[in-house]
Amino acid sequence: MGTSSSSYSPKTVYLDVDGKMQKVSETRDLYIMTRCSYSKGGKAGDKLSYVFHHFRFRAFRINELKTEVTNRLAMLEKRVELEGLKMVEIEKCKNDLRKLRDEMTSKGGGRVTCGCKYSFTEDGKKLSPRRDVPNYPKYTLSQETIEALKKPTFDVWHWEHNEMLSCLEYMYHDLGLVKEFNMNPITLKRWLLGIQENYRNNPFHNFRHCFCVSQMMYGMIHLCNLQERLTMTDMCILMTAAVCHDLDHPGYNNTYQINAHTELAVRYNDISPLENHHCAVAFQIISMPECNIFANIETEAFKHLRQAIITLILATDMARHGEILDSFKQNVDNFDFTNQKHVTCLKLVLIKCCDISNEVRPTEVAEPWLDCLLEEYFMQSDREKSEGLPVASFMDRDKVTKPTAQIGFIKFVLIPMFETVMKLFPQIEEIMVQPLRDSRDHYEELKQIDDAMTEVKPFSSHLVDLKN
Repeated sequence: MGTSSSSYSPKTVYLDVDGKMQKVSETRDLYIMTRCSYSKGGKAGDKLSYVFHHFRFRAFRINELKTEVTNRLAMLEKRVELEGLKMVEIEKCKNDLRKLRDEMTSKGGGRVTCGCKYSFTEDGKKLSPRRDVPNYPKYTLSQETIEALKKPTFDVWHWEHNEMLSCLEYMYHDLGLVKEFNMNPITLKRWLLGIQENYRNNPFHNFRHCFCVSQMMYGMIHLCNLQERLTMTDMCILMTAAVCHDLDHPGYNNTYQINAHTELAVRYNDISPLENHHCAVAFQIISMPECNIFANIETEAFKHLRQAIITLILATDMARHGEILDSFKQNVDNFDFTNQKHVTCLKLVLIKCCDISNEVRPTEVAEPWLDCLLEEYFMQSDREKSEGLPVASFMDRDKVTKPTAQIGFIKFVLIPMFETVMKLFPQIEEIMVQPLRDSRDHYEELKQIDDAMTEVKPFSSHLVDLKN
């Protein structure tokens, strides 16, 4: 009955009229033939009715097919759209599944996995950045920012992750580490991306905390003129340990790891499980050729760097605070920068100072960090309560307040440690020690107000009762 095309073409029909095949190209021909057929008593009218009926049926089927094709195309487009999720969304789904699996495991009793990104049971699995090297020109810091980076007053809250990465990159260049250790600048970028990707989004122990500690280390290097007193290797050890010191922190401290018998606690025999894990993750990243910033140094030099970085990261375990500070106190009065044991003691204390230095910063910078820390503490204590584990009072949301959380820590941990360092570097008193004393006074005043309010409440209640 003809073929369809995008443009109109006449339809040709062949009819048997009085025993002869007649070609019909147009509807008017059908009409003429019909009239002739009727005048001769033929049955062309019946044939014409059949033809028109067949045409109508075919037209109906064509419209039906068009509708079906349109619907199928719409379904395919929707499916493509749904299946075209961004990689970020897919990764989020994977992370949600991992968290759900970890929660189910933890509720199953016995040993608990703490949900670390890196599982030592998965042979050959390595950590790597999930993004390629950022395609941006070398970030140029303003002179104002360069000067601010060298001071403890630097406001870490005003910077996005890519900007913090650029600042860290600048620090390595500015200290001469890239040149001294022949680091490939692209490898440095990849390494920093790998570092950032392997800090979790915890309230406190996250990549911003990593940057905060690293920036304070960079500031202390400048403030204490350490470039003139320590070697380039020492500079590299200090900065790299600061950058890596909390890698893949799960948000639950060593006490929880040990009490819950987590995979990390079992693996490291309850000895600084988190700090050991941070070290392992750090060198898993460095072990990848694309992230190995130490690829161009001698094997023995790398061994020394690796051991020294591990030693510093392990020193951030607060369970070793008294031991490390006492060792430094014994050497500070007759400190010798040519004595390697003395220098090692100094590096251990420096990374400890930087790790817990938030209260050195201005109140508007320091106080949000306290909020983040308490949020993380409360998450842990809630979990400990639900699992029937011991709960530390300073982490219990029903017992702790900001003043009670900070006063003892500032008075008995921070000030004694920074005042000991001040004996070796008197220049830190004004810019680092005095802010700690001011912070202590601030929280003591807040505690007095809280105590007064606590005393007033029962008296007010008693007056209300008498009135009623």
